[in-house]
Amino acid sequence: MTQQRRWLITGASSGFGAAFVRAALQAGDEVVAGVRRPDSMEDLVRQHPDRLTVVSLDVRDPAQCREAIAHAGRVDVLVNNAGYGIVGAVEESTEEEFRDALEVMFFGALRLTQLVLPQMRERRDGAIVQITSMGGLLAYPGNGAYCAAKGALELASEALAAEVKPLGIRVLIVEPGAFRTGFAGPSLRLSTPLPDYEQTVGVTRARLTQMHGTQAGDPDRAAAAVLQVLNQPDPPLRLALGEDAVSAIREKITTLLEELDQTEALSLATTF
Repeated sequence: MTQQRRWLITGASSGFGAAFVRAALQAGDEVVAGVRRPDSMEDLVRQHPDRLTVVSLDVRDPAQCREAIAHAGRVDVLVNNAGYGIVGAVEESTEEEFRDALEVMFFGALRLTQLVLPQMRERRDGAIVQITSMGGLLAYPGNGAYCAAKGALELASEALAAEVKPLGIRVLIVEPGAFRTGFAGPSLRLSTPLPDYEQTVGVTRARLTQMHGTQAGDPDRAAAAVLQVLNQPDPPLRLALGEDAVSAIREKITTLLEELDQTEALSLATTF
């Protein structure tokens, strides 16, 4: 990569996105911040007029995605961060809620990834950072729509990483746990509840809403960890962030292995 990198960061006005902007600027890099409300970043632009520009970007909008890439010009690091929290049982969630979650957290990220790849292939250089979640590898009751979107991005990015590694392009899948962002705040979307799911989804809904502002994870330390991994000569594909993410992912892997052992004889007996 060039000595001074240029980042394009989506969802850049708050939470992880704002932390990535701060970290990249602190590293001496240039940032193109994609946000739905550009005026939300006026103060930071005044502090870094030469290295920070803001573009209107709703990742649902293909035209705005194309314009953001064109405005940015060279993109050394793309961070697909835009997203939101949503809680609802699969039955409680509408098709529109599922579709919008996928549109923002999967199709939007995929769209920008596809748009930036031609220039990265030409340079044989670049990094794509996909902010998924520990929910990209596992799911709790009530997180079906959110985890479906994050899981889709997780697997598409795993395939992408193998496709572009020979071309000099790196992919980093970031899997945060609970961090002190606006994820569980007033913007958390809640599907209309059904009483039968109160003992399962209700627990998740209460836990998320009550943890807002008290999460153990520090977004600035998360951003610093991502930069540290990106600077490694041979970075891993995945980076779990937070003790809860590490523990939950270990538990999921252990459960998968146990289930594989439990059903192995049955599985192997299906061959001709």
